Amino acid sequence: MKPDKSALLIGAVLLACVTASPAQDAQILRTRSLAATCGQCHGTDGHAIDGAAVPGLAGLPASYLVEQMSAFRSGARPATVMHQIARGYSDAQIDQLARYFAAQPK
Repeated sequence: MKPDKSALLIGAVLLACVTASPAQDAQILRTRSLAATCGQCHGTDGHAIDGAAVPGLAGLPASYLVEQMSAFRSGARPATVMHQIARGYSDAQIDQLARYFAAQPK
């Protein structure tokens, strides 16, 4: 008996999910670890404490977050410490952080 094409497709998709999972898990862990460095000031997962002087990042648009980090890094946006912190991140890390915080519920 010949295997049905849909069964082969389902098997391939399941195999891809199983083999991609450890790599995806590692990437998620790296992203969460990177985002945790922002938690001291901006709150866990970007949820600032009510009344905090530093804004929360959760739910802000990724493009806005990238724009602000770029402005901090270039010195275009004044800051106390963010201009120094922003210089420590690569463009890829800034994009990764922006996508992470944008995906967090407000």
